[in-house]
Amino acid sequence: MEPRSHHLFAGLLLLLLLPTEGLGAEGRLAHKLFRNLFANYTNALRPVADTDQTLNVTLEVTLSQIIDMDERNQVLTLYLWIRQEWTDAYLQWDPNAYGGLDAIRIPSSLVWRPDIVLYNKADTQPSASASTNVVVRHDGAVRWDAPAITRSSCRVDVSAFPFDSQRCGLTFGSWTHGGHQLDVRARGASASLADFVENVEWRVLGMPARRRVLTYGCCSEPYPDVTFTLLLRRRAAAYVCNLLLPCVLISLLAPLAFHLPADSGEKVSLGVTVLLALTVFQLILAESMPPAESVPLIGKYYMATMTMVTFSTALTILIMNLHYCGPSARPVPAWARVLLLGHLARGLCVRERGEPCGKSRPPESAPSLQPPAGPAASPCREPRCLCHQEALLCHIASIAGTFRSHRAAQRRHEDWKRLARVMDRFFLGVFFSMALVMSLLVLVQAL
Repeated sequence: MEPRSHHLFAGLLLLLLLPTEGLGAEGRLAHKLFRNLFANYTNALRPVADTDQTLNVTLEVTLSQIIDMDERNQVLTLYLWIRQEWTDAYLQWDPNAYGGLDAIRIPSSLVWRPDIVLYNKADTQPSASASTNVVVRHDGAVRWDAPAITRSSCRVDVSAFPFDSQRCGLTFGSWTHGGHQLDVRARGASASLADFVENVEWRVLGMPARRRVLTYGCCSEPYPDVTFTLLLRRRAAAYVCNLLLPCVLISLLAPLAFHLPADSGEKVSLGVTVLLALTVFQLILAESMPPAESVPLIGKYYMATMTMVTFSTALTILIMNLHYCGPSARPVPAWARVLLLGHLARGLCVRERGEPCGKSRPPESAPSLQPPAGPAASPCREPRCLCHQEALLCHIASIAGTFRSHRAAQRRHEDWKRLARVMDRFFLGVFFSMALVMSLLVLVQAL
């Protein structure tokens, strides 16, 4: 005889042999009822009068607490109150014969219990039934309330992390009895949430119940089961404050590098500093984010922001090269002078000091290298006239040419610096708009 059966038989024999002296009238009647009910009772067989009769079991689940959601191993741990009700054809009596006693409470190990288990269990330990009492009524109705800590498998999809919602099913059914022997049905359309303890990370949206009848490859008869689907939504406030908002603020700060003066020497330093800050937050995010096949939403936002900051830093370096091209650079091309220094500069209000917005500086004409034309003069007969000092005139012309070349080089340098300011203003608007749109798209998910 197995140890469990031995202890069960010993407990039942002890209850049957207990003396009735010293008990009240109600106690004696309950003891008499117990002896009469369990004199020839066995908990090894289904309690039905006809073996072809189907035994109906009603299942009711009350969610008490979400203990843990392990996204890495995809295991959900819950604390449940499970109520099972069925009718035992061999536990019936007439209340009038026992002083109006219509219900008794006895250990659940003494009566037959349905072998209803959690199909998608993810626990390595064998399931053990709770040693609670059952309530048996005079018409044979048996009610068994037992608490249970369940560990079930749940497919976790974190593609929208931290604004994700999860659906975790708990499937209950008989392990050995087919649908012709034992039928399982849920009481009500969903599990009860009346005694649920709120979870700090997950918000419970509901727990609807659904009955199915499936035929497995091992057996020809159908097996009914009841699936309670737990609908969860993650509370994203902590992730928004600690991970998302700092990234949004940093991403809005990155385009301001285009607004810094080139002479400050901090344009590239600001971009590199922002990129390093985003890298630190990315490492923190990798530790907090559950593993997944696809990249979560916040991970995509971080990668897009880091890519944007990288491109903005590279463009800042190119624009600084335009700003510091020097007087020896070639003149600004004609198309760039028309499109960028003309139309785009007026549209972006990039102007010289004292120049009104919307009006570009007219191009300066180079001074003529030839002396002003005048009426033809007769040959000069004065020996001390400057027109006879050809060497002095050559030196003056050389000085004037050098001065004009220096002025032309300065104008070319100023044109390139102005072109750099136009490009700074243009990319400031482009990257700031990109950062704002990406941030709004992510923050809208939190609403």
